[in-house]
Amino acid sequence: MPSGDWRVALWCCGRGFGKTRTGAEIVRHMVETGKVSHVTIASATASDVRDICVDGPGSGILSVSPPWFYPNYEPSKRRLTWPNGARATLISADEPDRARGLQHSLLWCDELAAWRYPEAWDQLMFGLRLGQDPRCIVTTTPRPSKLIKGLMNREGDDVKVIRGTSFDNQDNLPQAFFTSIIDKYQNSRLGEQEIYAKLLTDTPGSFVNNQHIDEARVLVEEVPPMVRTVVAVDPAVTSGESSDETGIVVAGLGEDGHVYILDDRTCKLSPEGWARRVVESYERWECDRVIAEVNNGGDLLESVLRSVSTNALPYKSVRASRGKHVRFEPVGSLFEQGKVHMVGNFPKLEDQVTMFTPGGYEGGASPDRADALCWAVTALVFDKTPVSSVWSI
Repeated sequence: MPSGDWRVALWCCGRGFGKTRTGAEIVRHMVETGKVSHVTIASATASDVRDICVDGPGSGILSVSPPWFYPNYEPSKRRLTWPNGARATLISADEPDRARGLQHSLLWCDELAAWRYPEAWDQLMFGLRLGQDPRCIVTTTPRPSKLIKGLMNREGDDVKVIRGTSFDNQDNLPQAFFTSIIDKYQNSRLGEQEIYAKLLTDTPGSFVNNQHIDEARVLVEEVPPMVRTVVAVDPAVTSGESSDETGIVVAGLGEDGHVYILDDRTCKLSPEGWARRVVESYERWECDRVIAEVNNGGDLLESVLRSVSTNALPYKSVRASRGKHVRFEPVGSLFEQGKVHMVGNFPKLEDQVTMFTPGGYEGGASPDRADALCWAVTALVFDKTPVSSVWSI
């Protein structure tokens, strides 16, 4: 635990620094020494809590716990119970209402910058009121979100900020990790965030800045009825560890004429895997159309979608004939006018969106998420082709 008088300890560090291991070790130590008995552990999704915070290899609570103080893990109850009777409740930030009413003396929030719903943080902090000295530890890669910037602005008051880079833990990580990270992010602004844990300011000359996104952001209950909804896909050419992601974004045109970004289902899966995600998204959001970029493997895309869909999908192929930044410019204008709304937070998507400039894309790796968003918004606002005239597969 860091020294000093603080309520929130914020580890803002690069990838591979050991943030999760740090959080797990602090929880274990505080419980084992009897300093806390009511713990809440929260991460972006239920699978993140389970697979990273609790059962993460080499870094989760189970892996850092000695045999004589090994907790009983009950996944169905979202609970850890230690031999001394202390308990930890496991919470997904995707379900902020589950945090309502919880009380704790120690709160661990992992990857806070990636939480979709900031209200989950508010609910959890309301419950930080047990014991004589309730504390919160946050382990995250930084992002210029309101929540992270707000915490860092409180440094020296009730927040203690600990910074670190990917290279600070180089001795404990395989060289292949650094090779892949550096190849992906070197000489890019996103690399400053992901490797050196710098809180990025807006990209100079970008079409969209963080203020545009934050001012237009809405809650789920604020979304108006949709006139039409699409799921757009920017498929990866190959599947594998070093492949690009397949961008999958769901967006809708509201009755107010504004665009609402409803979901980001981007993934790194096999063609069958990402095709299933496209179909699942189409069905979940009751979409009117699938929009797919076919510059690479257009025939394959059609056949893969056909193979995993039991129903006909209204489908339209699009082909990129101009550079990414040129295609993004009219979409960026809509952001600037406050006509594109993120429904909650989509950190990785927002990072890519804010790195398009008239000179190109400044993010380094391929902006698959932003490409899919661009196709979705273009289809909703600028393409007047009626759904009935689009062929199905």
